[in-house]
Amino acid sequence: MSITSERTQELIKEYGSKSENTGASDVQVAILTDRINNITAHLKDNKKDHAGRRGLLGLVSKRRKLLSYIKKRDSKQYVDLIGKLGIRK
Repeated sequence: MSITSERTQELIKEYGSKSENTGASDVQVAILTDRINNITAHLKDNKKDHAGRRGLLGLVSKRRKLLSYIKKRDSKQYVDLIGKLGIRK
């Protein structure tokens, strides 16, 4: 259900400016998006996992807050990020 450390490192390299920059908003949004996709797939098979659904809502909320921060700071970066991640159709 969670993502592996190798996958996390790939996301950090892809979305961060440096490989050590794990706290960048872009990196955090990318990691949250990957976790959200994994939990969504899990919930399709396990419809009665209400604790997992509650955790998913928390992750979506955190991602929404980070995306609004990025949008407020730099709208071009926001558009590029959501296009790259494939969210907000």
